Amino acid sequence: MRATFCGVRGSTPAPGPEFVRIGGHTSCVAISPDGGRPRLLLDAGTGIRRVPALLGAGAPFRGTILLTHLHWDHVQGIPFFTAGDHPDSQVTLAVPAQPGGGDAEAVLERAMSPPHFPITPSGLRGDWTFVGLEPGWHDVEGFRVLAAEIPHKGGRTYGYRVVDGAGRSLAYLPDHGPHGSGPGPDGHGARHPAARDLAQDVDVLVHGGQFTEAQHDLAEDFGHATVEYAVALAAEGGARRLVLSHHAPARTDDEVEAIVRTAAATCPVPVTAAAETQTIDV
Repeated sequence: MRATFCGVRGSTPAPGPEFVRIGGHTSCVAISPDGGRPRLLLDAGTGIRRVPALLGAGAPFRGTILLTHLHWDHVQGIPFFTAGDHPDSQVTLAVPAQPGGGDAEAVLERAMSPPHFPITPSGLRGDWTFVGLEPGWHDVEGFRVLAAEIPHKGGRTYGYRVVDGAGRSLAYLPDHGPHGSGPGPDGHGARHPAARDLAQDVDVLVHGGQFTEAQHDLAEDFGHATVEYAVALAAEGGARRLVLSHHAPARTDDEVEAIVRTAAATCPVPVTAAAETQTIDV
């Protein structure tokens, strides 16, 4: 299984020379079987615009997009995804099943429709299917995927664990706020049970790194964890590698790299920063 980071910022894109090494696009990770083209996308932030280059010039996308939730930085790339908005595309777009059973396409349409945007989801070219995904294990594009509800402010949010046929695994929790569950043994907040399940013995844990412990109150206001929490989750769960992503849009490349160095000094497993176009063979 190969994971390519196409967008690694949180909240809003970060253009400018001080963001070049890490990248400025918002959340999107492309998952490919070994030696194959991406068939599974995690989130559809502005980074999804990088996916067509992974498919080949002019090729349509035929696969599934799993959204963790419906905040702007995870969906704004959808109408600009040229390989999906293509006459020959075949796209399943899954959102967390909404309380009360709200229609997935209708929920997306609330943000993607006039006067906010020129077209609705039905205006996308190709064959698009919109589904509400329930928690649990699912077979998706040749992978086993665990969808689990995790705490995050402003709407139902999932984390995902993706497992390939050889048992290699990647957990993806870009937006996750465990606050309100009491202090953990290290003072960084008790690990949420669903987060522990997703991260347990995983090969690669991709976790939000937008806030540090010095910003604890701000992280709680926005419904996020801290970098220190991510380190504790990786260590407690036996993850074999921690990748920090969903970087703060105002945090420069130098600042991101400094945070990773600090985290690596206390984490028993390797810690890196997700960067656009970076590829990890899991």
